[in-house]
Amino acid sequence: MINLELPLTKDIIKSLEIFDEVRLNGELYVARDQAHKEMFSLLDNNKDLPFAIKDQAIYYMGPSPAPNNFIIGSCGPTTSARMDAFSPRLLDLGLNVMIGKGPRNKDVINSIIKNKSIYLAAFGGCGALYNSKIKKVETIAFDYLGPEALLKLTVEDFPCIVAIDSRGNSVY
Repeated sequence: MINLELPLTKDIIKSLEIFDEVRLNGELYVARDQAHKEMFSLLDNNKDLPFAIKDQAIYYMGPSPAPNNFIIGSCGPTTSARMDAFSPRLLDLGLNVMIGKGPRNKDVINSIIKNKSIYLAAFGGCGALYNSKIKKVETIAFDYLGPEALLKLTVEDFPCIVAIDSRGNSVY
């Protein structure tokens, strides 16, 4: 198990290999399909994104409502392929880490290689586990999207595996 502090440096990303088990600590952003569309609308209109994307991590997840005494509901990963159309541009803008579930297309893999980035797989069906790893939740933008709003999470010991490393090797 490799404990990592977010944001990840390029040297750390380069050192990781497929199947490495990692635990993330620090801040990461949450964006699904609709948030990606909103971010692209901003970029297409020459506006700034709601956060500085360089060196950041995005988790593809849509939380369920938070039950009493919890800061967030179940929050397991969603299928990453739905973000494939958006990922190369965001990687070119400096995004370092993508977290989700399932394989990525060839364009995304080529962009991971080009940008020396990484794709981490979170474990499907483990929404309650991930809930316990989230220590703080903040809505950053697009609150009108409800569970698809852009969020910032503070996480501790957030488990993932390296699914596609910076050289394009893939567990898929």
